Amino acid sequence: MRTLLEARGVEVVAEARNGREAQDMTRRLQPDIVLMDLAMPEVGGLDAIRAISVESPEARVVVLTASEEDADLFEAIKSGAQGYLLKDLKADDLMALLEGVSEGQPAFTPSLARKVLTEFARPPTQASRSADDLTEREHDVLELLVQGITSNHDLADKLIVTENTVKYHLRNILGKLHLKNRAQVVAYAMQHGLVNPPKERS
Repeated sequence: MRTLLEARGVEVVAEARNGREAQDMTRRLQPDIVLMDLAMPEVGGLDAIRAISVESPEARVVVLTASEEDADLFEAIKSGAQGYLLKDLKADDLMALLEGVSEGQPAFTPSLARKVLTEFARPPTQASRSADDLTEREHDVLELLVQGITSNHDLADKLIVTENTVKYHLRNILGKLHLKNRAQVVAYAMQHGLVNPPKERS
């Protein structure tokens, strides 16, 4: 993996042998992206993700695992992961998704993204009071995120605003809903019925 990343021009600042080292290195080195396995000694991947989300919120954690268990996928998102990728993913697809993460986009293959949307597309429940504080424009941003439009550039085009304005709205949404990243925002919006589920394409 290190060879692949470095061959594509990605700087690998450290490698951790377990979840505890991953936490310590992230805290010390403040990387842009953390690739995290789930099955690790001492401190497991999910526990490490939770700790990193609190201690180093600027670091975007992407799970890279062999586990295709839905429970692991959903728990990783709830723990703060920005993406969930399987180890058999083609190199070009992996790099494209990681590039998107660096721009703030969630990293999911289409099949995993469908699983996430299906899991959280439950009957609307009573949303927390913080959701009531969202402005009409912030609801527009939520609608687009759920539709799969996640890059700042594409959001700005759809809303006919600047990318800085999009970043402002996203910061407000994350703050009001007490969430850490866009993947969690999409899951929360679906779970609480804040937006209409995306229609199936024929």
